[in-house]
Amino acid sequence: MLYTMNAPRPEFPRPQFDRGDANWLNLNGPWEYQTDRGLSGEERDFQNGAAFAETITVPFCRESELSGIGDKDFCEGVWYRKTLTLPEAWTGKRILLHIGACDYYTKVWVNGKYLGDHIGGYVAFSFDITGALKAGENTITIGVKDDVRSGNQPAGKQSSRYHSFGCFYTRTTGIWQTVWLECVPTDYIASTKYYPDIDRKKLVIEALVCGGEGKTLTAKASYEGKAQGEASAEVRGGKALIEVELDELHLWEVGNGRLYDLELTLGEDTVASYFGMRKIECREGFFYLNGKAVFQRLVLDQGFYPDGIYTASTLSELEADIDRSLAMGFNGARLHQKVFEPLFLSLCDKKGYIVWGEHGNWGLNISRQTAYENFLPEWCEIMARDFNHPAIIGWCPLNETEPNQNPHFFRLLATITRQYDTTRMYIDASGWCHIDDVTDIMDCHDYEQDPAKFAAKYEALKEDGTYNVHWIFGKNEHMEAKPTFVSEYGGIRWAPREAAGWGYGDAPKTEEEFIARFKGLTEAILFHPKMGALCYTQLTDVEQEMNGLYTYDRMPKFDPSVMREILIQKAAIEE
Repeated sequence: MLYTMNAPRPEFPRPQFDRGDANWLNLNGPWEYQTDRGLSGEERDFQNGAAFAETITVPFCRESELSGIGDKDFCEGVWYRKTLTLPEAWTGKRILLHIGACDYYTKVWVNGKYLGDHIGGYVAFSFDITGALKAGENTITIGVKDDVRSGNQPAGKQSSRYHSFGCFYTRTTGIWQTVWLECVPTDYIASTKYYPDIDRKKLVIEALVCGGEGKTLTAKASYEGKAQGEASAEVRGGKALIEVELDELHLWEVGNGRLYDLELTLGEDTVASYFGMRKIECREGFFYLNGKAVFQRLVLDQGFYPDGIYTASTLSELEADIDRSLAMGFNGARLHQKVFEPLFLSLCDKKGYIVWGEHGNWGLNISRQTAYENFLPEWCEIMARDFNHPAIIGWCPLNETEPNQNPHFFRLLATITRQYDTTRMYIDASGWCHIDDVTDIMDCHDYEQDPAKFAAKYEALKEDGTYNVHWIFGKNEHMEAKPTFVSEYGGIRWAPREAAGWGYGDAPKTEEEFIARFKGLTEAILFHPKMGALCYTQLTDVEQEMNGLYTYDRMPKFDPSVMREILIQKAAIEE
C-alpha cells in the first residue's frame, strides 16, 4: 500500500471496490491550509498562489482537535493545498482523485487547472486528473464553501449557533473523510450494482464501464476460498449485465454477515469486491429477511466523536461503536442525520448488523423550491455509493419534517428512491409528518417517560385501532395511523455527576430506576403484537445531550449485559 508516512486513517477507504495496494495513494496527513472567511480566495488567486499560512491534518475537519486547528467558530470558506510526486509505476495510466466527503461546495484544481466542482457534504466524489498532471511535483488545491445557516443545504445536526445547543452539535467544515489517488487502466470498471436473488441462487451484476467497448467483463464468486460461480458479458454502450449462478447458497442474516468474495476483471483492470445473499420484504409494516420476520432492535447512532467530530480517529473506533451496540443487545442502528463512511458500512456487513440509510436533511428548508436542487442529486449519490451493502435494509431520507413542507417534494423523493432501489424498504420521513401512501412503514417518535402511559398509547393498536401520529400535510390536524415502528423512544438522561446537559423527562434518581424505566418502555414495544421495530435514543452522549447508554468518550453507564438481557427477549412477532 502507498500512503503518506504515519498518515491518520491509513486504511483503504472503499473496501467493496479495491484494486489492490499498489494502485492507490493515501493523501491523509498534513496539508497546507487557509481560512477564507470573506470567500475571496479565488479573487486572491489561491488556486495558483503562494503556500498557505497554516497546516491542517486531513481527514479531520477544522473544528476538531485532531485537525490541529480546533477553531469552532463559523467559517464559510476554507482552502487546502498539497504537493506530491506520483509513483513512477503509474506513468501512462489514468489517475483519479477521490475525496471521501467534503462539506459542502467543493472546487478542485491540479497545477492551477480547474477540474470541476461538487455540491454536497456527505458522499465521495472524484475527478480524472490525468490531463492536468506533469512530470515531477504536482499540486492539488481544494477550495470549499460551507454555510449551515443558509437553509439551502443539508447539515444534519450541525449547530446554526456559535455554541452547540439542544440536539445540535459542533459543525464540520470542509474535508472529513480520506482523500486519495487511484491508478486505473485506460479501460476500467467505474461502478457496479449487485442484485442478490436467493430464490434463483444467482447474483445479478449491473456494471458501468469507462471505455472497454466490446471487451469482456468477467465476474468470479467464491465463499471462504471456495469457488462458487463465474460468468462473463460483453461491454456495450458502457454497460454490462452479468448473472452469476452460485453453487452454494449462504444467506446473509442478522448476526451472521456471511459474505461472498467477488473478483471483477476487464482487460488489465481487476477489482476485488464482496456481496451478501439476502432478500428484504416489508409485509404490513414488518421487516422480513429471507422470508422470516425479524424484530429490529435498533439504537440511534449519530456518529459524533469528541476528538474528530464527524470522523472517528481510527478504524478500530468505528468498529468499537458497533460492538458497543451489540454488547447492549441491539441488532442494528438508525444511522441518524449523517451519511456514515463506507468502512463503517462494511463492518456492519461483516457483523450482520442491520442499518437504515438516512440523509442529514436538517438545515435544509424543504419547503423551498431550491430543495429539489440541493437534496435530490446528493441523495441519488448516497444510494449509488451504498447500494451494494447488504447491511442497509431500508432508506429513510428525511427526519421529523414539519407540516408546512412540500408534499410534491416528498412524492418525487419516494418515486426516485423506489425507482433506483426496488430491493429495500422505504420510510418517507421518520417520526412526524407522513404521506401514508408513499411509505412502507409508518413510524413514530415517542419520548413519554412513564412506561404505563407509554404502553397505554398503543393499546388500541392491538385491536386494530389507530394511534395519533402527527400532522397531515397541508392541514392543521393529526393523522390517525397504525405505526409498527417506534423509531425514537427513551432518551433517558443519566449523568449524575454532570449538572449541565439534558435528556428527556425527569432524570432517574438511581441506576435501578433507570433500568426499570428502560425495561418498561422497551417491553411495551417488544411484546406488542403489532410492533415490528424499536429504536432507542441513543448509543452515546453527544456533547450536551446526556441520554446515551455510553458517555461521549464511550464509557458504559451501565453493565451492558443488563440491557442486553432486556433487549434480547423474544418479541411478540418473532416465531
